[in-house]
Amino acid sequence: MATAFHVMEPHMAARFSNQTVVDMVPADMLPWVDSHWYQFPPMNPLWHGILGFVIGLLGFISYVGNGVVIYVFSTTKSLRSPSNLLVVNLAFSDFFMMVVMCPFMLINCYYETWVFGPLMCQIYGMAGSLFGCASIWSMVTIAIDRYNVIVKGLAGQPLTTKKALLWCFLIWAHATTWTLFPMFGWNRYVPEGNMTACGTDYLTKEWFSRSYILVYSVFCYWLPLLTIIYSYFFIVKAVAAHEKQMREQAKKMNVASLRTAEAQNTSAECKLAKIGLMITSLWFVAWTPYLIINFAGIFETATISPLFTIWGSLFAKANAVYNPIVYGISHPKYRAALKTKLPLLACGGDDGGDAQSQASGVTTSSTGDA
Repeated sequence: MATAFHVMEPHMAARFSNQTVVDMVPADMLPWVDSHWYQFPPMNPLWHGILGFVIGLLGFISYVGNGVVIYVFSTTKSLRSPSNLLVVNLAFSDFFMMVVMCPFMLINCYYETWVFGPLMCQIYGMAGSLFGCASIWSMVTIAIDRYNVIVKGLAGQPLTTKKALLWCFLIWAHATTWTLFPMFGWNRYVPEGNMTACGTDYLTKEWFSRSYILVYSVFCYWLPLLTIIYSYFFIVKAVAAHEKQMREQAKKMNVASLRTAEAQNTSAECKLAKIGLMITSLWFVAWTPYLIINFAGIFETATISPLFTIWGSLFAKANAVYNPIVYGISHPKYRAALKTKLPLLACGGDDGGDAQSQASGVTTSSTGDA
């Protein structure tokens, strides 16, 4: 009882003096709320409405986009390859991230606080960590596979179905491991910001708990980011070297360019590199704000407001809608399959040049698996 009274005391004081963002939090959730949030006044209900609308829109786009990616890649024979298992795994992770996140957020925005109790708060935070980490490492394996195909070429070992399935298993095992640590005492999942979502506790004063954020960031942010940057740096370098070689060869032959097929191959490789860079950039933009919030919390370098955490959370969740849009706009083979199976969702016409070019083994494998 003493503990409960100690936790509720700031809340009750706020009731009789200034209102806070914690005022609407149910009593069973108060022990999980950090004292940091008692200093902030309630958010304007308009912000809850905007947040609910945005998360609902993101959820809808994610459901449709990732659902279509899973359907098209799974049912199109020409797209059924070991490398595309990684793409489907990414879409699966993004899809179920929003399946779990979106409905809870919508309902909580309506009530302007977390209303599902402590257990669901743990499950919600755990799901966000699980699917987020799985999506991140799915993108890493896709980058590694492209590096192996484009940079190493014939020297690289081709990805087999068995190896792709092993990678997918390791991705989920790795994500599950990091997800479960807070459930067993290394950090914890708590309400944050405007109290409509739950995540890792980055406001705790105990360094044992803070160490989880630091170590987690290494394995689920810095290492993936550096691996993706490394992979695409050498992919772009290889493509640039190929283009330079083609230009020099054309110059020696005293022609404007070599045969059309080679030009189309180069175009496909350039497009692949640009797509990779686009996805990497969007991923960086999506996850960096949340990392900054976590680091600001554990190092106490800035005052974290409820509104600030909202946008960090939205940026992270928005990552679940980027990838299907990129695939739909940039991949001719995927777009062609989409036009055949779901013509209402197809964007633009067929890119005959890329789709019909007789690419080299490296380009065909890369573009088809992208």
